[in-house]
Amino acid sequence: MRVLLVEDDEPVAESLRRGLTRYGFEVAWVTTGAAALKAAPADLVLLDLGLPDADGLDVCRELRARSEVPIIVISARSDETDRVVGLEIGADDYVSKPFGVREVIARIRAVMRRVKPPQGKAALVPDRYGRLTVDRRAARVHVDDEEVPLTPKEYELLAFLTEEPGALMTREQIMEAVWDANWFGPTKTLDVHVAALRRKFAGVLSIETVRGVGFRLVLEPDPS
Repeated sequence: MRVLLVEDDEPVAESLRRGLTRYGFEVAWVTTGAAALKAAPADLVLLDLGLPDADGLDVCRELRARSEVPIIVISARSDETDRVVGLEIGADDYVSKPFGVREVIARIRAVMRRVKPPQGKAALVPDRYGRLTVDRRAARVHVDDEEVPLTPKEYELLAFLTEEPGALMTREQIMEAVWDANWFGPTKTLDVHVAALRRKFAGVLSIETVRGVGFRLVLEPDPS
């Protein structure tokens, strides 16, 4: 999969490029909006808004006018208006700096599932994590051969956490990914859903709380 990375901050770009390459992505890196618009077609674009020659929102708008390539905005701008405008003009997701490479990988996978669902035999193969099976195509979860009933948000939360088992996800990352960037309700709802998953998957997985930061999903060893 080819990713076009549009980022003028060299340390950020190098970190992302190395991380994405480790996960098997081919990365083309450019530093300006003009170069992004001239770049060869990619499967997905990671687009910084703070470019030296153009407003990233204008670049996003132009990319969307040209094609349906998935676009994930990566930006230090935390203003809600930028988030809303970015999504309205065609971005598929919005990730605020600072972020971890694992979060970006999870966002890429989630966006690609939405915009380009797997076809053929690959679409029929659920993801297995020991005794746990997550069928992302059907949005169903099984332990061994028995389905575990989940509410839509419980499923989305579990699906997000299993993208990177063992990775620490902040409360903000989870709220944005599962409840969307414009959630204005109490974050206590996250704790309620985590507690529900802990009850339903006791002995299969644990969700560790990292006080003041977020949560980490850990798979329990398969006793067989």
